[in-house]
Amino acid sequence: MAENQFLTYKGRPLVRKGNTLYYGNMYDPYVVMLTIKSTKPFADTELADKVTIQLLNTDPTVSPAEMVKKKGEKAGLYPALDMGAIWLERALAE
Repeated sequence: MAENQFLTYKGRPLVRKGNTLYYGNMYDPYVVMLTIKSTKPFADTELADKVTIQLLNTDPTVSPAEMVKKKGEKAGLYPALDMGAIWLERALAE
């Protein structure tokens, strides 16, 4: 994979740093931040258990208190990512 390419999900970039994932393009008005709060063992690996989802405004002029447009929590990474994708699509369509 080239250095400038990102993993994508439903056509949008997905970037992970530790237990935090960012979904969406930072040049768009909104992105989704997923934070893995806890994991559970499965075979010889760890799976995300509780994941916090936040729809964030990317406008640098917005105060930090107003950055979070929506917040929720899901059990598992895929349900959280799927919910975040729905929130992001709706926010970008407005």
